[in-house]
Amino acid sequence: MPPSQATLDKLARFDTPTVANVIELFDVRPRSEGFMDGRIRACFPELAPMVGYASTAVFRSSAPPQGGDAYGGFIQQVERFGELPGPAVMVFQDTDDPPVGATFGEVMCSVYQGFGSVGLITSGGGRDLLQVRELNYPVFTGSTIVSHAYCHILHLGLPVRVGSLVVSQGDLLHGDANGVLDVPQEIADEVADAADEFVDAEKIMIDYARGPGEKTPQGLAAARDEFSAVVAQLRNRVTRNP
Repeated sequence: MPPSQATLDKLARFDTPTVANVIELFDVRPRSEGFMDGRIRACFPELAPMVGYASTAVFRSSAPPQGGDAYGGFIQQVERFGELPGPAVMVFQDTDDPPVGATFGEVMCSVYQGFGSVGLITSGGGRDLLQVRELNYPVFTGSTIVSHAYCHILHLGLPVRVGSLVVSQGDLLHGDANGVLDVPQEIADEVADAADEFVDAEKIMIDYARGPGEKTPQGLAAARDEFSAVVAQLRNRVTRNP
């Protein structure tokens, strides 16, 4: 069973680096995998974290489509939202290198949001950023481009590669000012439950650093040891290794 909306809501309370840190405790994948690289950046880093299921598409704009129009593909996208287990995050791989036209603008984001989407990610560019910001709709891009050129969608629902991360239809994604992360669905409930404990553990170090009084290497070492002990207990509880 996919994670419940309650789990998604709980995950949305935490920033993406915290969720990444908690996933590491489970030791289900290498620490160098499962997230998009620095080419993909939040256009509106002040917005709350985005959590939803990938709706994938491949896009291009450097040449006219063989048939149809610029908006035909995204109508098919919203028709397929019901196949996802929860809110959609649009994920576009732009096949033009470098990108030629913007993947999205105000119209597309308004439609996606109106049909329940909670965010959009593209390896290409975006436009109408001021208008999209007014929607409170998180978007993550590799660039900003003023024109849509010959924008059209090549295919829907197949795996795409965006910011070095391969994303499949229905993958659970978490994104904020720090980037975009894939959350393994088999541990999503436990990640959401463990995140508060991890945040509390980090506060041991933070409280020492920000607290009153003289700071010493010995005091820092003691705070680090306390932090490490709490994290070790948490890791032992959740790890998937035998």
